[in-house]
Formats: sequence, structure tokens, C-alpha cells
Amino acid sequence: MSDEEEDYMSDAFLSKIQDVKPGVSMVRRVKEAMKKEALHKEKNITNRQKTFKEQEKEGRETALQSSISNDNKGFALLQKMGYKAGQGLGKQGAGRVDPIPLNIKTDRGGIGMEGVKKRKAEEELEQYRRKVRAKQQNETKSLEDFRTRVRTEREERKIEADLRNSQRSCEQLDSQKGITVPREDWYWPKANTDDDEEDEEDEEDDDPKEEKEEEEEEEIIELSSFDKLQILTSYLRGVHFYCIWCGTTYNDEDDLCSNCPGDTAADHE
Repeated sequence: MSDEEEDYMSDAFLSKIQDVKPGVSMVRRVKEAMKKEALHKEKNITNRQKTFKEQEKEGRETALQSSISNDNKGFALLQKMGYKAGQGLGKQGAGRVDPIPLNIKTDRGGIGMEGVKKRKAEEELEQYRRKVRAKQQNETKSLEDFRTRVRTEREERKIEADLRNSQRSCEQLDSQKGITVPREDWYWPKANTDDDEEDEEDEEDDDPKEEKEEEEEEEIIELSSFDKLQILTSYLRGVHFYCIWCGTTYNDEDDLCSNCPGDTAADHE
């Protein structure tokens, strides 16, 4: 065997590959290295020099946890006046036992600034509450107005429908009794005829002054749908013994009063 060739079973050859290990051992070595590095970082943090604020805070907490020693001049004066450790202040010993707690100021505001900030925060909170209450009141009022408007429109549509039914019934009942002309124009349904159109054209040719006076008179005596309904239903009940809500023509007034619930739509609900 030549010198260049090495015996793969020799110690020299094995020493060259002693660091080469299976994959599992490699993972274990990596984990150990990471663990050592974490311990090293933790040790550095522990040994880090503390800042002045941290040292001041630790010293203050240590001092507050420890009681005043007999070497303190103020404590010595209290003892001469009869004070004993753990006893309350005052002649009867009913005063404060523990020291007044410290309120460390952390910001750079002047004396009294905290009170100003507190009052300002309270005012802003009160303003916010007032806005919320006003908003809630407006929403409630808007909802009530909407409901009132819807209810009013529904009632107006009902009145218009009852008035039309009354006009048709009035025309039919009057015709059965031989009445050819209604007591009032609006007692019967308005019919759109050619004669009406001619009358309207003739009225347009009239003097504007007379037209204006007639319009003013009509405006004065104009009745609402509700008023017309009340007048017309009274006419139907008094002349024809008829109730539009019952849909019945009664024999006489006694029969009407005995069997009809009333003279309004609400009485028939």
C-alpha cells in the first residue's frame, strides 16, 4: 500500500471525520447553541447598569417599606412628646398612623394643572352627554312627527273614501224618492259633463273682478271633507234613515237609533 493511500480503518483517518455525526445529533447541537445564546442575553440584561430613574424608583420603594428609625430627628422629637411607634398621631392617638402617600408627578405641567385638566375633562364629558341627549330627543321627536303624519294621512284618506261612499248613496237614495236635484252640489258625486265644461268656459269669459269676488265667497264658505261628511251623513240618517258604515237603510228613526251603534265611524269599530 502506498504512502498516499490511507487506511480507512486507521486512527488518523477516523480523527478526520470525528465531527461528522448523524442528523439527529446535529439538531441537538444547534438547540444547545441557541439555549446558550439565550442564557447569555439574559445574563447581559440582568447585569446591565440601571438608569437613574430606575434606581430612584427602587430607592423610594425601599424607603417607603421601611419604618422611621430612632436616628431620625423628627421621630426622636415625637418620642420625647410621648409618641410610640405604631400609635396614631394626636393627643388621643386617633390621628393618622401611616405616612401620607406620595403622589409622584410624571408630567411637566405646573402646580394646579391637574385640576384644570380634570375640570376640562368633566366639561367635555358633560357637553358630550348633552349632545347625546339632544340627539335622542330629536330622534324621538322625528319619529313621533312621522307617526303623527302617517296617522293623519291615513285618517284623511278614510274620510275622503267615506265621503265618496256617502255621495253615491245620497244620489241613489234621492233618485229613489224622485229627487232630481241635490240639496247641495257636493251632496252627489261630481260628474264631468260637456255642460260643465261649457260653464267653465263661460266663467272664464266673465269679468275678472266678478270672478275674484266669487272666488273669495267660495273660499269663505268652503267646507272641509270632514265637515261635508258630517253634514251628509246627518242628512242620510235624518231623511233616508241610512247609515253608510252599517250599509243599511232602517225602517224609521226608532229602528235606526235602536240598531245602529252611532253616527260616527269610531262607533262602528
